[in-house]
Amino acid sequence: MRIAMIGCKGIPASQALGGGIETHVEELSTRLALDGHLVSVYVRPYTNPAHEMKYKGVNLITITCIKTKNLETWTHTLFSTLHALVQPLDIIHYHGVGPSTLAWIVRVFKPKVKVIVTFHSRDQFHTKWGLIGRAYLALGEWTAVRFPHATIAVAHTIQLFCRKKFHANVWHIPNGVQIPISTAGYGALSAFHLEPEQYFYTLGRLVPHKSIEDAIHAYRKIVTTKKLVIIGEIQKNNKYAHELGRLAKRDPRVIMIDRQVGVIVQQLIANSYAMIHPSRSEGLSVAVLEAMSYGKMVIMSDIPENLELVDHSAVAYSVGDIDELAKIISWSLSDPALVRERGVRARDIVKKLYSWESVVERTEALYKSVKMR
Repeated sequence: MRIAMIGCKGIPASQALGGGIETHVEELSTRLALDGHLVSVYVRPYTNPAHEMKYKGVNLITITCIKTKNLETWTHTLFSTLHALVQPLDIIHYHGVGPSTLAWIVRVFKPKVKVIVTFHSRDQFHTKWGLIGRAYLALGEWTAVRFPHATIAVAHTIQLFCRKKFHANVWHIPNGVQIPISTAGYGALSAFHLEPEQYFYTLGRLVPHKSIEDAIHAYRKIVTTKKLVIIGEIQKNNKYAHELGRLAKRDPRVIMIDRQVGVIVQQLIANSYAMIHPSRSEGLSVAVLEAMSYGKMVIMSDIPENLELVDHSAVAYSVGDIDELAKIISWSLSDPALVRERGVRARDIVKKLYSWESVVERTEALYKSVKMR
């Protein structure tokens, strides 16, 4: 099949400085290409400065955009959609509820092409958006199930929301994770003055809805020599990241590490004691899946999207309750055997339910199903 993907910043995710959507598109598109499909991913100019034409068998189509918070995704999606209209395609796959608002263009002007939308998260609840942005993303939730031939939800929670709110039948295909098949080593730890099993960590974009400040505030309430490592891109113009940095300076146990990729981030995850994930809004967290794949217990907020993942392999607390989070961190320190036991269970869960091979197989089945209609 000839497939185009629109909505992510770019691939590889590490170069695009993206989040879960970029990782999802990278893993899905490269595996579909490996299976023999002709796959193109529309990318933004700043994610492809060398103007590469291919990445692991995937065609990279670099399309311009207006790089502002409110217009970047919309303009890139619009220009990418217009370009896709004149390409020989079987499937156009939009990623995200925002990009889905423009899927009608394909339905009207290229009706033989099948349109798929993946509903990754309820973006309207991300705190960075103002009133107009939230209203537009709320519209995007409707368009995500009304404009395409088929909609994918990465979480059962999102699938049930679509069914209840819009009376729509939605496919459930989760995010995936690559299961580590060998030990990661620990050589990179010394650069950050870390030792194996002597730190908790958080990992992700440094944006307000991740609520990483909750982890810092909770950590200040407990007595331990273990460190709290915050891993995420520290941009000069990111006010939230700088606020986290200000909070981190109050406790010498809290360490902020800029975004890492490859072996370094693998070693940071593999050698941690446990992960702390205080997010107030998620789709299906790739960061949590990665922690689980390395056999790490996750201490996390009890939002439905988080609870769906873990099946008793993690420990949840009431979202935003810093005192409860502090108590759970203290409890985990007192029972390392149970922490290891839950980590083993976590790895078994992702191996069984969240492998990328399973995700690709189910996505191919959906493509074939809509193509036959």
